[in-house]
Amino acid sequence: MKTETTIQGLSASLSPARTARKMIGFVPTMGNLHEGHLNLVREARKLCDTVVVSIFVNPIQFGPNEDFDSYPRTLEQDQRLLAEAGCDIVFAPTVEQMYGNKPRLTNISVGGITNDLCGLQRPGHFDGVAVVVTKLFNIVQPNFAFFGQKDYQQLAVIRQFVRDLNIPLEVIGVPIARATDGLALSSRNGYLSAENRAIAPAIYQSLKVAEQQLLAGTVLSEVLQNIKSALTDAGFVVDYVEARTTELQNIEQFDADMVLFIAAKLGATRLIDNLQVKYPAS
Repeated sequence: MKTETTIQGLSASLSPARTARKMIGFVPTMGNLHEGHLNLVREARKLCDTVVVSIFVNPIQFGPNEDFDSYPRTLEQDQRLLAEAGCDIVFAPTVEQMYGNKPRLTNISVGGITNDLCGLQRPGHFDGVAVVVTKLFNIVQPNFAFFGQKDYQQLAVIRQFVRDLNIPLEVIGVPIARATDGLALSSRNGYLSAENRAIAPAIYQSLKVAEQQLLAGTVLSEVLQNIKSALTDAGFVVDYVEARTTELQNIEQFDADMVLFIAAKLGATRLIDNLQVKYPAS
C-alpha cells in the first residue's frame, strides 16, 4: 500500500490503473478510522481493481465553535487498518495541498435538502462538504465512490451535486455500521465519557421502538414526540427528531417508506443516527 501526500504523487500512482482502464474505487474520510470506514473499503474492494482512501480533515466544513483543532488525527494507525482492509493507495494531503495559498472564490451549494436537519444546525457545513468532495473527485477521478448511510443527508447532498454537475462516477451508500449495543460507529464516539458511552445506545433503541410503534399504527407526530421524551429522560439534549421521505422531503404521516432522523448531544458530544422504515406492502 502506498501513501501519497501530493496531488501530483497520487496522479502518478494512479496512472497505471487509468491507462489499463481499471475500475477505481474511492473512499473519502477524515481519518481516525473505525469499522464503519473499513466496511466502505471492503465494499470498494469487492467492486474495484484499485482502492483509494483519502484522509483529510477538511477545515471548511467545520463551524467556528466546532472541533476542527481537536479532531483526532491518527494517520499511522489508520494506515495499518487500511492495509489490512485492502486499500491500495492512501491520499493524505495537507490543507495547503488541497486549497493552496490564495483565497478560494468558488463555492458549491446544494439547495433544498440542506435547509434543515444538520444543515440548519450547522450552517455552511454542507457547502464545505460539497467543495472538498468535488475537489477529491476531480483529483482521484474514480469510477465508484463509497459513503456510509449514517450521514444520510450528506449522502443525499453528494448524490445531488454528482447528478447536477454530471460528475462521471457512481455513488454507493453502505449501511450503517454499529457496535454490538447498537450505537452507530462514529469517530466522535471517542469523545464520550464511560458513563455517557453506556447511555448512548438509547438513540438506536428509541429508533427501533419508533419503528415498532409506526408499524402498529401510532401516528407519526406522537412517535416523534415519544423519541424526544425518551432521549431527554435518558440525559440527551435533543437537536432534532424528524421524519422525511427517502428523498428528504417532508412527510406528515407514515404512508410510504421513510427515514427517521436524530441529532442529540450527550455531554459535549453531538451524535446523529437514522433508521429507514419500510412501509408495509399491502
